[in-house]
Amino acid sequence: MITSLDDVLAHAQIRELAHRYSLALDSRDMDMLVDLFAEDVRTGDEVGREALRRSFDGMMREVGITILNVGTHVIERDGPDDARGWVYAWGQIQDGDRWIIQSILYTDRYVRRTGPSGDRWYFARHRRHRLWYGAEVGVNPLTLPPANWPEHHDGMGDVPAAAFPTWARYWEGQS
Repeated sequence: MITSLDDVLAHAQIRELAHRYSLALDSRDMDMLVDLFAEDVRTGDEVGREALRRSFDGMMREVGITILNVGTHVIERDGPDDARGWVYAWGQIQDGDRWIIQSILYTDRYVRRTGPSGDRWYFARHRRHRLWYGAEVGVNPLTLPPANWPEHHDGMGDVPAAAFPTWARYWEGQS
């Protein structure tokens, strides 16, 4: 519940985490991605952003294109520097030759830390990705001919490869 100006700012900054997470994953910008998490983030038995980077790298190399759309985001403050949240998301994932849609619930913990540039909110731990469902789509959009937008309204576009320089660097092993 929002009851103060500090709550308004905290909610805005925390919501931005979920949005940036989606952009970072979809563009394979691993620097942006790991910077959204607290420096002492735990992933498995390891601690830190480099461990988190390795974890994400292992997961993201298993799939191709991802499109993650953030919807409902409910945030509860547990203290001045701690919060938890529930984020609804709609995901589209290239899984080899298959195209999968997912209805996702992320359950998150957030922490505020003070640094040289002031207070900032982070994901406190690896996000918990829970599914309502995942299902294969009948037509894989990656098999469509080029759309050549605005010439055609349907077909394959140029995102992510042409839109995100980080996409090519990631797949070339330079992430």
